[in-house]
Amino acid sequence: MDYSFPRLSLSAIAVWRRNFLVWRKLAIPSVLGNLADPMIYLFGLGYGLGSLLPEHLDQFGGVPYIVFLAAGTVCASTMNAASFEALYSAFSRMHVQKTWDAILNTPVALDDVILGELLWAASKATLSGLAILIVIAALGFISSPLALLAIPVIFLIGMAFAGLGLIVTALAPSYDFFMYYFTLFVTPMVLACGVFFPVEQLPAAMQGVAGALPLSHAVRLVRPLLLGEMPADPLPHLAALLLTTIASFWLALMLTRKRLLM
Repeated sequence: MDYSFPRLSLSAIAVWRRNFLVWRKLAIPSVLGNLADPMIYLFGLGYGLGSLLPEHLDQFGGVPYIVFLAAGTVCASTMNAASFEALYSAFSRMHVQKTWDAILNTPVALDDVILGELLWAASKATLSGLAILIVIAALGFISSPLALLAIPVIFLIGMAFAGLGLIVTALAPSYDFFMYYFTLFVTPMVLACGVFFPVEQLPAAMQGVAGALPLSHAVRLVRPLLLGEMPADPLPHLAALLLTTIASFWLALMLTRKRLLM
């Protein structure tokens, strides 16, 4: 396996632009599709389950449950959008459509292809997160301009989960392999990392595990901003997401080099 440092150039932007131009033809259906699932959870659980709970419980930061859930939905939607793009779409370009092979026949190196895919998946995930931010702001669930600070955080969340998705793509023999990733990693994170309920409600051992997962760091950064507060100790959470991005990108690159070049 090639463990050498990534050799990157501005050619990664060309890969990003190529994916953007293809996506632009179906941009509206794509954005609406990314909105549907999180909006169902937001309204179904927010109004359905929320109507069974007393408003302004201390466990939810003194706000209605649907407001608490809205911030978690932004993070989960960003994670899912980045994951789907880095898994299904990137795998199609690498294995099925052979788009990566075509690009590699130009002066663009594999390192730039992987970086371009990472940036594109994060960009698409950011659009998904922004779309939900706009919807919940229109519904009156955001009342502070601090929510604008969530936008770069959303991009970083997209980068982290795009990198993790590219690792799985480099290992996957077929599309069916991705179900293991979603079932064993993504779904448990959504349930344990504070999207639907506070992490503090979990047993102590589970809290320790959940606190180490990247989605927990995302929620702990985004939720306070949407509630009009600065996150407590933001640097460790930002560092965790940045470290996840760098480490996952490097590992995905090494695995993809082994798969395509060796």
